[in-house]
Order: sequence, then structure tokens, then C-alpha cells
Amino acid sequence: MFYKRIEFRNITGQKVKITDIPVVQTSDRYYFMIQARLEILISSLYNNPQEKSCYSFREYLKRKIRWSDFEDLFYEVRNHV
Repeated sequence: MFYKRIEFRNITGQKVKITDIPVVQTSDRYYFMIQARLEILISSLYNNPQEKSCYSFREYLKRKIRWSDFEDLFYEVRNHV
């Protein structure tokens, strides 16, 4: 299973890291959902100073999408690699 990580500085200069971002092909049915949710998360972290500096995208998705979609996504990612 492949994951990517993004590091950036937010509006206040705090270094923020987002880990556990699944890598899927553009033809994958979850591609758009991952891109949209990641953009929402980055936007919220960029504009607001945070207490933590490291966030798990996987944990974020657990709270934001249906459990069946979450299981399908991470099960499919494991089988594609």
C-alpha cells in the first residue's frame, strides 16, 4: 500500500504535516473524493492556527465518510499494490 505525505506552512508560519494519504489512479472511483476531502482539510489547516502539527488523512476520512466507503477505499488500495 502506498501513501503520500504533504508538508506546508500555514498562514501563521506553523509547519503542518498531513500523512496517510492513499495513492490511487485517476481512474479510481475514489480519486475525486480523496482530492476534494484533501483540499478541504488543507484549506482548514492553512487558514487556522492549530495545536498539533501532524495530522493523519486516514483518521480524518474515518470521521468524514461512510464506514463502508472507508473500508472499500483502504481495502482496494491494499489490493492494488
